[in-house]
Amino acid sequence: MSSHTPHGNSPLRTVQVLGGGSGGSSVHVRSLAAGLVARGVRVTVCAPTEVARGLGFRDVGAQHIPVPRRSDPASVAALRLACADADLVHAHGLNAAVRAALALSGRRTPLVVTWHTRTHAEGARAHLLRLLERRVARSASVVLGTSSDLVDRARRRGARDARLAAVAFPGPRRAEGSAGVEEDADRPLHKARAELGAVDRPLLMAVGALERHRGYETLLDATRAWRHLDPVPLVIIAGEGQLRGALQGRIEDEGLPVRILGRRDDVPELLAAADIALLPSPWEARSVLAQEALHARVPLVATAVGGVPDLVGDAAELVPPGDAEALADAVVCLLADPERREQLRALGEAQAATWPTEDETVAQVLSVYDELTGTLTT
Repeated sequence: MSSHTPHGNSPLRTVQVLGGGSGGSSVHVRSLAAGLVARGVRVTVCAPTEVARGLGFRDVGAQHIPVPRRSDPASVAALRLACADADLVHAHGLNAAVRAALALSGRRTPLVVTWHTRTHAEGARAHLLRLLERRVARSASVVLGTSSDLVDRARRRGARDARLAAVAFPGPRRAEGSAGVEEDADRPLHKARAELGAVDRPLLMAVGALERHRGYETLLDATRAWRHLDPVPLVIIAGEGQLRGALQGRIEDEGLPVRILGRRDDVPELLAAADIALLPSPWEARSVLAQEALHARVPLVATAVGGVPDLVGDAAELVPPGDAEALADAVVCLLADPERREQLRALGEAQAATWPTEDETVAQVLSVYDELTGTLTT
């Protein structure tokens, strides 16, 4: 195993800072920690206990230091202590980066920031958000954006060095038989469809927190056009959030063919059982659902926003954001065209093979660390 040592001395000491921890950023930090440790880098992960639970940071040789969420006044003090002997600090997400910048105030420790997604805000909060983004962009030695528009955003906020991040998706263990729901021998997938009430009807799936700016209102609008199909497709949404009550009210009042499942720990299995995956968001960076769908060979209908077009290439049906009619039409056309669905499965598998591997992701991050610390790989 090669070791990563600064100037031939002790191993490079890094601190990875994780805030609220979206699914994508949490998995990325876990993957990154494992790869760095395997290359001889000392890794400490600062994250809330509830975020770190189940990610197994210690299992891959990293140290985990519980650090309270951003609302806790002890958070910055705890981070400052954790980063005291670090050669480099790498923060993931805006809130983690704000706290890391405060913790490193007055120190010369390099700060790398990865922007995994874009925070939404309106009114006075939007102004505060711009100020925070500017603070982070100008404090960071390097900003890594998971999509080209996030890189551009960092540059507009004053980043001295902003680059496109290589972010691998450690694909979930493929559910048995996930190559297609038409395989009659695939009992697990048929069981999942039976439990959802979709044995003899198309099953469409969306995943994500039930919050504003996720496009669920547009999705519900689109389902009106599917009520006249025979059989009527069933839409399932795996997620929880503040909009659940409002969305459930619409579903019941309008008789929409939609089921909200809440949080699920079997998303890969449910997705593998679906006929089509849906991503109606008005903005996405490197969508986890899009990656999961293409990995699982599930046809995807998504909005042409943010990093989605670059991520999926020609392996998905792309529609304008906020356009319920376009979304509905794309789904209707796919359901009526099994050859196109099979084509998208093949294209998705090929597109997924072009994405960065975990080794490539770690290599890019290490090259950035090398630039900032002058380390040598031996």
